[in-house]
Amino acid sequence: MPEEQREHGARLPEIALVFLKLGVIGFGGPAAHVALMRREMVDERRWVDEDRFLELFGASNLIPGPSSTELGMMLGYERGGLSGLVVGGVCFIVPAMILVLSFAWAYVRYGSLPQTGWLLYGIEPVMIAIIADALWQLGRRAIRSWLLALLASAVIALYFAGVDVVVLLFGGAVVVMLARNAARLRPHASVFLPALPFADVVRNGQGASLGSLFLEFLKLGAVVFGSGYVLLAFLRSDLVEHLHWLTQKQLIDAVSIGQVTPGPVFTTATFIGYLVHGVPGALLATLGMFLPAFVLSAVVYAFLPRLRRSPWADAFIEGVTVCALGVMAGVSLQLGHAVLVDAFTVVLAIAGFAILRTLQPNSAWLVLGGAVAGLAAHAAGFV
Repeated sequence: MPEEQREHGARLPEIALVFLKLGVIGFGGPAAHVALMRREMVDERRWVDEDRFLELFGASNLIPGPSSTELGMMLGYERGGLSGLVVGGVCFIVPAMILVLSFAWAYVRYGSLPQTGWLLYGIEPVMIAIIADALWQLGRRAIRSWLLALLASAVIALYFAGVDVVVLLFGGAVVVMLARNAARLRPHASVFLPALPFADVVRNGQGASLGSLFLEFLKLGAVVFGSGYVLLAFLRSDLVEHLHWLTQKQLIDAVSIGQVTPGPVFTTATFIGYLVHGVPGALLATLGMFLPAFVLSAVVYAFLPRLRRSPWADAFIEGVTVCALGVMAGVSLQLGHAVLVDAFTVVLAIAGFAILRTLQPNSAWLVLGGAVAGLAAHAAGFV
């Protein structure tokens, strides 16, 4: 066995433990996941430096599927080869899948969702602090010119104006690519433009067999860009309006569970699969949703060195990275508006940010501290 393969194999238990931890504490959605991974892989474990993290972050935004999960898969690949990608991805997804599956069982049995408000009341302000710290660190490294600073500001403004996230990511990337390579533009010059992996959503009227359930979520995993809110639009169109597998209320409840549990928001698929076809449906829906991410992450990671050698592709990736940071900032501002609702949550967020900047603790302890604060607030009758 080659030396590199032995090293990768020896690292798999470490990769598994790290991503299991992130899957358990990863409340707050994709922006929080990226922030947690940056602290874990860059600050604490030194698996990659800031520049490499930004490169993989940009690459994860080039492909459809859950971008923060795909970032984790690429970080696993970086540390442990292809096996590291698989182990990292599975260990990040499985804790959320198990938790969502248990919530789905309770939902079907008792007809309501479990109360988690007190827990999130303390954890979410801490997550805002972790995201703010990551944006500060990544932004300083990625935004290296006035053009990129202007682009990031424009992306934030256009995000709040309602412009589609995919348009922002790829439109901004094209701007940077053309600006950086203006001198190379000549009549009949060949310009490298990465193919955008869009596909028409093929809908069908099949019944909810296990096979059709798997294929439906496989299709969604292969074409959906963006956040859980983008996924909501696809799910509503397919599962409520066309296939009639769910009611509107069931869909909202499913997305709500994906939002309040740690780990990938796309584990909404687990909840829906259970509603439609029990445990086998939950497992197949989850597999279908995340399988494209494993394949696409491996392919993009393998081609990154070649893409970086092209000045066109290199500029395109740099543009995607800066635009993704702009979108992350916009999402964070929205989260902050929703989460920082009183003096307690504001103080908790400020304290969390100050602790991160001064003491640099492991993020798991900060999340645990937020949960304890939420429990104390619940006991005191604040929530």
